[in-house]
Amino acid sequence: MANGLERESGSTIFSEEELREVSGVKRVGDYVEVTCGCTSHRYGDAVGRLRVFVNGFLEITCECTPGCQEAKLTPSAFEKHSGRETARKWKNNVWVIVNGEKVPLCKTVLLKYYNQVSKAANGSHRSQNGRACHRDEFVRCSRCNKERRFRLRTKEECRIHHDALADANWKCSDLPYDKITCDDEEERASRRVYRGCTRSPTCKGCTSCVCFGCDICRFSDCSCQTCADFTNNAKA
Repeated sequence: MANGLERESGSTIFSEEELREVSGVKRVGDYVEVTCGCTSHRYGDAVGRLRVFVNGFLEITCECTPGCQEAKLTPSAFEKHSGRETARKWKNNVWVIVNGEKVPLCKTVLLKYYNQVSKAANGSHRSQNGRACHRDEFVRCSRCNKERRFRLRTKEECRIHHDALADANWKCSDLPYDKITCDDEEERASRRVYRGCTRSPTCKGCTSCVCFGCDICRFSDCSCQTCADFTNNAKA
């Protein structure tokens, strides 16, 4: 396509000019793929392939070693996999090559559609005081049987929880933003009742903090029943 990858609406997701200086650009179907990486002071550079989809979704296949099997990682999960010491800042820590230099994703055009989708989703599903209506959730570790807290304030955090919930072998060390192991104490029951509801701090679940499907917490690339039901309802 001479003028860039076409979105479903017929317009372009990225123009040739926008990606002219970005290294490793490859256009495939409904996404653009570029070379990316994340640098650890201890382990050096972990290189991968970042896919930016027409719906703003981001996915990374790691190529840190020839035998690495890590694929379909969120940028946050890739940041953790690389051994980056200051995690939870993937927009700054994951980079692409522009004009031969490593440039953080946040300083490139590649997050344009991700930010648009996140902004639209945050605006369409909020409580009366303007905060996103997703309370904290817990997932039980398959090894130590302890429950760990997941914050669901952004699309990225919702995806991390979604993938953990779908993984029967999920374990404490898989958390990408907290350095938790099975040896760490489980959160006290008195603390777990506070789950971030904007209506009541100790709410057990209400329409202000329990979401049954929105653009933040449902993913079109997932075939699980919950996401499939939401996608079908959205198309109806």
